[in-house]
Amino acid sequence: MRQDVALRVLGEIMDWTTEEAREEFAWLNLMSRIKYDTYRDFVAGVRFVESLADWLQQFKSDERQHAYHFVRRCLVYVSPPELNHLVELTYPEFVERHLLAAVAKTANVPKHLVWATPSARNLYRARLRKTLFLGLSDGARMDTLRRCNAGIVSNEQVVVATELDETKWDSLRKALREDAKESEALFETIYLIDDFIGSGKTLIRFENESWFGKLPKFFGRNAKYRDKHFAANAAVCVHHYMASHAASIAVQTDAQKATADCADNWFPPVQFTFGMVLPADLTVTQQRHPDFMRLVERYYDSSIETSHTNVGGTVDIRLGFGNCALPVVLEHNTPNNSIALLWADSSGENSQHAMRPLFRRRQRHV
Repeated sequence: MRQDVALRVLGEIMDWTTEEAREEFAWLNLMSRIKYDTYRDFVAGVRFVESLADWLQQFKSDERQHAYHFVRRCLVYVSPPELNHLVELTYPEFVERHLLAAVAKTANVPKHLVWATPSARNLYRARLRKTLFLGLSDGARMDTLRRCNAGIVSNEQVVVATELDETKWDSLRKALREDAKESEALFETIYLIDDFIGSGKTLIRFENESWFGKLPKFFGRNAKYRDKHFAANAAVCVHHYMASHAASIAVQTDAQKATADCADNWFPPVQFTFGMVLPADLTVTQQRHPDFMRLVERYYDSSIETSHTNVGGTVDIRLGFGNCALPVVLEHNTPNNSIALLWADSSGENSQHAMRPLFRRRQRHV
């Protein structure tokens, strides 16, 4: 469907006056071009305006204005340049500062004098090479991280996954020792990287008297490699390009508890960093979004719930996984922590509402 036809159809759906249509078309054309059309999971031949028109038609005519207003005023869409910028900031804003602090402490010099002190400068280079970057999911953009730090971080320091076998660990250690020219060199810093964290439960959670999630899984599966590949005082840093305010607090609290519970199989205290933490008042609530919340409550199909979404510990996921109630869309996927009305796609069985997605979500599980 051509853009002008799609806009005309949208104008009819919304019953806009000529003046309203002129104003909204200008905004839609602009935002589609610079942001929303970049979404990766639109079906073939469909872009934002077509998807918006189809999404709005699931609501009654007197409800569509509330839905459109929410998209116009409240939706947070993270475009490719914005997300790439967060990836590019990872090394200079977080990794470098972490390593500088560690080197300054070891060399007993102020951080601002590390570069001016030859021995400290050499120690920093050695510590950097002994740093390993692992991706926690396919959204971690490890390829982008590697490219934007070419000449600083070697290819052998960047790995796209965390589930490695002994052969791979040995290969990484061999490359480290060859580059460092140290026959006994071990990794001293491990960065676990991901794109977004909404509730924190996928990363770490306590259930059935045990700890689960990507972080405990990483420690559990790699505990047998700890002595042979990691230094005794190795630092583990978990970095997310984006985080909800609630998750940025929850994961640190849970990690502290897990460290005390699992001392034998747990690495030293984990450090958490976030490229950007979303405001606490960003969430969709009855108080701030009463009209849209009525749609969230009314237009829901429980068939979208699965054993994976039940991990969130909520009765349903109309407010997203873990009741996070976020209005967030990332250009490569929509987090399931966001309001389900934005991403859910269902057939409407058992006389329930057949949900149409504005930004169709690609499911991925741990």
